[in-house]
Amino acid sequence: MPNTVIPETYRDLLSARPAVTLATIGPDGFPQVTAVWFLVEDDGTVRMSLNTTRQKVKNLRRHPEASLFFIDPSNPYRTLEIRARAHMEPDPDYAFADRVGAKYGADLRKNDRPGESRVAVTFTPTKVNPHG
Repeated sequence: MPNTVIPETYRDLLSARPAVTLATIGPDGFPQVTAVWFLVEDDGTVRMSLNTTRQKVKNLRRHPEASLFFIDPSNPYRTLEIRARAHMEPDPDYAFADRVGAKYGADLRKNDRPGESRVAVTFTPTKVNPHG
């Protein structure tokens, strides 16, 4: 049975401010990889706010499987991969987007054009691979 628990010794990578690399499955079957901002909830769940017009959201709607890849900024050979299933919820009032923006000192509304919307994406681990 695969490990779905993030080891305590790797939790520091989740609390770091840098972006995480999100890999989704594109319409052509190839991976699409993007750096994205994220939050970690008290229960250890990784979540992010995404604009619904972006390719990664379209990919997750088609295939909710994804990988999150964290790299230790002080040791690039120490990494954490979380393979996960994504669940999306509408965020029409930007409640979750505002929480993400607060972490990074940004207003995510300014990244969106009129008429665009956001979703809050929650990633449930199916396999956790620490390395280094």
